Amino acid sequence: MAMSAQTAMAIKSYQNQAEVLVKNYLIAEPYIPYTSVLGGLLACKVVHDLTQLISTFYFKTYNSLTKIQRLEWNNRGISTIHAIYITAMSLYFVFWSDLFSDKQFAGFITFRSSSFSTFGLGELKGIAYLVWRQQSISVGYFFADLGMISWLYPSLGGIEYVVHHSLSGIAVAYSMFSGEGQLYTYMVLISEVTTPEINMRWYLDTAGMKRSFAYLINGVTIFFAWLIARILLFVYMFYHVYLHYDQVIQMHVMGYLLVFAVPSVLAMMNLIWFWKIIKGLKKTLAKRQ
Repeated sequence: MAMSAQTAMAIKSYQNQAEVLVKNYLIAEPYIPYTSVLGGLLACKVVHDLTQLISTFYFKTYNSLTKIQRLEWNNRGISTIHAIYITAMSLYFVFWSDLFSDKQFAGFITFRSSSFSTFGLGELKGIAYLVWRQQSISVGYFFADLGMISWLYPSLGGIEYVVHHSLSGIAVAYSMFSGEGQLYTYMVLISEVTTPEINMRWYLDTAGMKRSFAYLINGVTIFFAWLIARILLFVYMFYHVYLHYDQVIQMHVMGYLLVFAVPSVLAMMNLIWFWKIIKGLKKTLAKRQ
């Protein structure tokens, strides 16, 4: 009984210490970005290992892939989960949360942020860093993917991917640490909704299912998702910037330039990729007739 009482007291002591740690550090305002990075690291590690484990036992194609292909297979598993996470977060903040609503009168929307919105952006950093380390929940995701692309260039992507990830990583990092322009950062990040479909297309192609009906449906899905999330949504974002230009111009010069430069470059790249998607879809449909 004495031993049990001592054990209970020890457990209670550890619980109290853990509560102090969480309150004073993990959820304290100055440490939120770093806490979210650690969370992203853990999430990334778990997803990577699960992707590798499940693929080894349930996908015969996986074991026949080259080392680089298996690396990309696992990386796309992480990027798919990341895309689902950040898309959900972005849709919430842009369309459902009151944080960036015009009905709120808590200052300019360009300077609004919260612990939750900052945490969401920080998760990307943690996810990305571990993706980069795995060469053996977005600042980090883009920088990590950029690291892999650069390390294995041009196996995982050409110069357009380097430009895309560099601009995205810089914009998300600035928004996370400065608290400026988080609304527009989340608007752009909604475009990640197209990532799972793109990854699925790669999986189907790698598995030798390029002529399957699933591959055709995937192509059609990419077309509509891209049109909505990477074309029309960008038009909406630029219109929103136009309506709130008096607030945008109050941002620091760095933030002001990022609001215009990054979406503009990404929008042009999206249009180029969209044209390629249209040509690819037309070619696929022509073969099936």
